[in-house]
Amino acid sequence: MRVLLVKMSSMGDVVHAQPVAVDIRRHLPQARIDWVVEQPFAAIPAMNEAVDRVIPIAWRKWRRRLRDAEVRRALRDFVAGLRETEYDWVIDCQGLLKSALVSRIARAVDRAGLSWSSAREPLASLAYGRRAVVSWRLHVVRRNREIAAAALGYRVDEPVEFGLHAPPPQFAWLPQVRYGVLITGASRPQKLWPNAHWLQVARRLLQHGLSLVWFWGSEQERHRAQSLASELASEAAAADASIVVPPFVGVADAASVLSGAELVVGLDTGFTHLAGALGRPTIGIFCDFDAAQCAVTGAGWCASFGGVGQVPPVADVLGAADAALSAAAAQAR
Repeated sequence: MRVLLVKMSSMGDVVHAQPVAVDIRRHLPQARIDWVVEQPFAAIPAMNEAVDRVIPIAWRKWRRRLRDAEVRRALRDFVAGLRETEYDWVIDCQGLLKSALVSRIARAVDRAGLSWSSAREPLASLAYGRRAVVSWRLHVVRRNREIAAAALGYRVDEPVEFGLHAPPPQFAWLPQVRYGVLITGASRPQKLWPNAHWLQVARRLLQHGLSLVWFWGSEQERHRAQSLASELASEAAAADASIVVPPFVGVADAASVLSGAELVVGLDTGFTHLAGALGRPTIGIFCDFDAAQCAVTGAGWCASFGGVGQVPPVADVLGAADAALSAAAAQAR
């Protein structure tokens, strides 16, 4: 059986859909599984042991320049590559008009996706022959899994497995000792957490003997990380620890760094969810999104705090950090 999975963006959403490929491989061991994803996030399904082929698309970039000859050529090449294979099933886990269009362009015997009442953009459901009614109350990972299960005729009974494997980190700037990763940037100002809270968390990690790596994704985020790191320089030196604000890292390199972290503390961003999916102890901080339906999850120790319009108290995060690191220390003994 040949199956095409469509989950193009955003980064966290792509992470949340990875268990779908693992489920399909478990129930249909001989299936060939391809995946259409936005180019910047292509490294995520490429790390999934259940995915055979990644088909990158650059729609976010192309949509602004549809009249350009170069973009039109790129679109033609994408369509030609997508249609090289005839699929038994195309399964759209995104439920948007753009993903439904990709599902229709692909050659397929049948297509599956969310029903009118379950899709974020209900018109997308008209593109599918099999429409799954999936409760909005379920965790986003379970919602993705239910779509494929309904199409391919199996039950989602097994524990969640993301199937992601990142190579060990090998960067000259990375501390060669135990380290934690702090992810303080977000796509919207409403998602941000007070700098004073971040400083308290950083100090607690230093007290646990961890060096610190501060991730960033924009110049504004880099300046914030550097400013926070500079306030802790003397304390880090006293603790014989390093504080690193690294160069910009893409998804593949970030996954390697996250895979070696003792603890990851981050806002509701793709990298935080990726850390959980990689099995690292992870704390998610939600200031403008549902911390239950989208809670950070994975095989390791995970906790999420906050919610829509709810800024998590720093005491909750500090307690979780203590618990996660104490559990890791006990396991190591």
